[in-house]
Amino acid sequence: MQTRKLGNTDLNFTPVGLGTWAIGGDDWGMGWGPQDEADSIAAILEALEAGINWIDTAHAYGFGLSEEVVGKAVKEWGQPVTVATKCGVLPNEDRTPNRFTSRATILEEVEGSLKRLKTDCIDLYQLHWPEPDEGVEEAWQTLLDLQQQGKIKWAGVSNYSAAQLQRATALGPVSSLQPRYSLLNRQIEEEGQLDWCGANNCGIVCYSPMESGLLTGKVTEEWIANLPDTDWRKHKPDHPVSALLHPPRKEPFLKLVAKLGEIAAGSDHTVGQLAVAWTLRRPEVTSAIVGARRPGQIAETVKAGSWTLSDEELTAVESAHTEFLAATA
Repeated sequence: MQTRKLGNTDLNFTPVGLGTWAIGGDDWGMGWGPQDEADSIAAILEALEAGINWIDTAHAYGFGLSEEVVGKAVKEWGQPVTVATKCGVLPNEDRTPNRFTSRATILEEVEGSLKRLKTDCIDLYQLHWPEPDEGVEEAWQTLLDLQQQGKIKWAGVSNYSAAQLQRATALGPVSSLQPRYSLLNRQIEEEGQLDWCGANNCGIVCYSPMESGLLTGKVTEEWIANLPDTDWRKHKPDHPVSALLHPPRKEPFLKLVAKLGEIAAGSDHTVGQLAVAWTLRRPEVTSAIVGARRPGQIAETVKAGSWTLSDEELTAVESAHTEFLAATA
């Protein structure tokens, strides 16, 4: 698989990276339902066998569980793998996530991540959320200091606005941005992050290109009904993603997926591959993060990394998207 250089770094990422949000299990408020460790490790190894060369995780995903599993899987793999993780989401007393960064909490978090990942240097360390906003400079300076100390190789951010990116880069270059980006969520196009990254040699590794699993082509009425009660997509109906699974958006969304399926089938592809390839059409995007939690999920999706959508396919996608927006306005 070909690779793309990440911003100002010496890291070369495959166009598809493995996301391990779901591997964090269900005991932390934003879980995806029960998760078996053996399935997690098998999914990671399958991704690496398919040619993916980097894994994205975070302390938040199960509050250390995902990082522990990634550490075990990489050790079992026994070959070099680039690992990115994130700090800045801490557990409340009830194990729900609390977005917060400070120099003290980051320094504590990085030590835990190093231990769980079984490494002495993290390839890419990212601030998960810019919260509190007044702490953006302190948090970014802390990552620059960790870079100088050799505990992290490169520093990046996630979910930052263009203005926050500019504030951080005043202290030192930002190597990467991890934003949410899909054909249903184009916020970084509309709010300027995409342009900012292109102008500042900042790589983009987007998450949820398949809209948290909703653009896989597998979503049906039965699939929705069978979601575990601990799956956040079921118990957070007000979230902009999970709202697609509930009236009044559900019916227009299912129609959109059907149309995307027709477009993808024209070149013998899947809806999931179409969704990922759509995000990779932009030169500013280094890689799209695709989640997997059991064997058999990632092997097909990874093929999106070598699919360049035609002008006709892109036009058809835009037409279907426009109809969906009109139906949900």
